[in-house]
Amino acid sequence: MKIGLFCNYENHHKNPRRAIFEQVALVRQAESLNFAEAWVSEHHFSEVNLSSSMLVLMAHLAGVTSTIKLGTAAVLLPFHNPIRVAEDIATLDNLCNGRLLFGVAKGGPFPQQNQHFAISMGESRARMLEAVALIQKLLYENEVSFQGQYYHCDRLTVHPKPLQQQIPVYIASGDDTSIEFAAKNAFSLMGGPPFALERLKKTVSQYRDINPSGADNFVLARFFFVAKTNEAAISEAMPFIRQFSQKMKANSALVMQNSSTNNGHKPFDRTNICFDEDYLIENSIIGDAITCRDKIKKFQDELNLGTLALKPTSFDMQKNIESLQCYNQEVRNYV
Repeated sequence: MKIGLFCNYENHHKNPRRAIFEQVALVRQAESLNFAEAWVSEHHFSEVNLSSSMLVLMAHLAGVTSTIKLGTAAVLLPFHNPIRVAEDIATLDNLCNGRLLFGVAKGGPFPQQNQHFAISMGESRARMLEAVALIQKLLYENEVSFQGQYYHCDRLTVHPKPLQQQIPVYIASGDDTSIEFAAKNAFSLMGGPPFALERLKKTVSQYRDINPSGADNFVLARFFFVAKTNEAAISEAMPFIRQFSQKMKANSALVMQNSSTNNGHKPFDRTNICFDEDYLIENSIIGDAITCRDKIKKFQDELNLGTLALKPTSFDMQKNIESLQCYNQEVRNYV
């Protein structure tokens, strides 16, 4: 199992430049601790998460790192032109000397994104899957002609081509259609911090029923903080957990409110996904060293993880660095 860093570029102190460069410093610290990967999220119209221009941020990371792999977690494909994404991804793979990992998602639950990018939530998943299919052709083929429901091109060749022969692709979704698409194309899967172990096990099982060998690169992101005691770790992480809980509950309520017939949206099941504070603590890797070891072992045993991407949860940069160092010294060699 590889260890990665999950990067949201949070603006805890209402100072955007500070937020951006503290995240850069944390990625460089992770690289110095021999973390294998750094995954950058994409968010829009948020005062808290400043990673709206994800690929620009990653281009900067490519220039200040040398060994850590850089992953998109994830490009919200329905909000982008896939031809432009193919050009940017190929360029970025060259900039980071073949260290790029390409994760994609449909976006949500953030109704503002769909509203302002003029993409209905009902068609987001279909757009994502069609865009992936087109991007894969554009990255590795010449004179590409494509006639989909949403995207079209005629005898198109994009330049440059990626440095890697095949950039690894990850689908961030637990939807049946997306799992089947990923399995049939030998793409990998990603699981976000709020998703419960039972849901993740079901997702991986569905994938392996179709493709027995392709789920070994599963990436799991988890909120993380390790301290001397469970109480100290939870106390340090709780302001972040509370803020995340409130934001996601508000967004989810808006999704339900905007869907007069629920449009397939069901109330959250705590065995599936939930944004309650106690649930998030329970499903995170937060605690003393022994607690964190036990939680990681459980995820690894149940899911056979390819990568565990840790999201440090303190508002204090130095405490996050100390937590990562503590992970290396007291947790890493025991799992």
